[in-house]
Amino acid sequence: MNRIVTWIVDNDTLAFRYVNHRLRCRFFDFLLPKITHLGGATLAISFLILTYFLSSSTVQRWTIEAFISLVLSHILVQIIKRHYSRVRPFELLKEVHLCTNLLKDYSFPSGHTTAAFSIAIVFSLYSLSFALVLLPIAILIGFSRVYIGLHYPTDCFIGALIGTVTGLLVVIYL
Repeated sequence: MNRIVTWIVDNDTLAFRYVNHRLRCRFFDFLLPKITHLGGATLAISFLILTYFLSSSTVQRWTIEAFISLVLSHILVQIIKRHYSRVRPFELLKEVHLCTNLLKDYSFPSGHTTAAFSIAIVFSLYSLSFALVLLPIAILIGFSRVYIGLHYPTDCFIGALIGTVTGLLVVIYL
């Protein structure tokens, strides 16, 4: 088991460095620091409030389910962050390209990625139109978290998994 964990950590660091160093370009430097905030609490909740008040009763129900998914996934992320206490890449690695303010909490899992997927999955299960817009945005949010130097790829992968499972369970059981 220890060998598996070592392999994951080593490859996670390599993948982080590839995204954070080798994929750098002006377009990503401009776009991704803006995209990343779409997974933050303020914009995620604002999106849900606007969608609720500007939509039909059917979409309002989806919005309520997405909000429940967001809250449940956030609680789970906070429990996991406190349990695993993984430090952020910029605290451990040298020469990390940072494009945003440094965060003080733990890295694993990515809360922004979790939030994006917890909302996107709920809407996507009901509507192909929403899926075509929200899923690429959720993926970009996860990618942006690595690009801007705040998360390892596994932080975002597990965040996406938590958000996906939470969204699925809310849709199935509500």
